[in-house]
Amino acid sequence: MVKHILDRLPKNVARHTVSAAVALGAAFAGTSALPVAAATATPAQPPAAQQQNPATAVTAQRILQVAESQIGVKENTAGGGTKFHQWYMSSPRAAETLARDGGGTPELYANAPWCAMFVSWVGEQAGARSTVGWDAYTVTHAQWFKDNGRWGTVAKPGSVVFFDWGGSKSISAVDHVGLVKKDNGDGTITTIEGNTGNGMVEERIRPVSQVTGYGYPEYKAA
Repeated sequence: MVKHILDRLPKNVARHTVSAAVALGAAFAGTSALPVAAATATPAQPPAAQQQNPATAVTAQRILQVAESQIGVKENTAGGGTKFHQWYMSSPRAAETLARDGGGTPELYANAPWCAMFVSWVGEQAGARSTVGWDAYTVTHAQWFKDNGRWGTVAKPGSVVFFDWGGSKSISAVDHVGLVKKDNGDGTITTIEGNTGNGMVEERIRPVSQVTGYGYPEYKAA
């Protein structure tokens, strides 16, 4: 059973509810009831045998190109059904995260909140999975960056940005994740995110006051 995959947004505010499919698919602790802060964050690192080679040849620009190419991709009326869901469900990582989070079948991800799946898919498509990470749960994805010494508070192009809509700096409170396009220098950042309040991949401008922290993939210098 999955603890949770809480990273859903409403229009203008965070959506702290998971999709009906996940809730119906598992009456278990976490997916529909527990707050994010109650989850125990465990590293999101996949087994070494399933990691890609280090992404030394991948630039931040390439990551952002892949992410931008998906702007406009939209979820179905059930809150899922995207290519990002299908990819994650068919990947070996789905079985690993299900086992980590309590069990279940990959179908539990079919209509689940998908911002972390989007970021993970971008990393996969760019050939940078080993340095972007792959997970469906924002808290463990953030914790993986911190555990690997790649966590900080400075926005950089291509960094993975983790949000808490309440303004907390605690990883256990992370609600949402996206990719930084640029620091606007005025207290905001421009991002590319999946699973927005409009149920699609969009470019957004976010206040840094909502940022918990940034994960830094190891990119090749541009």
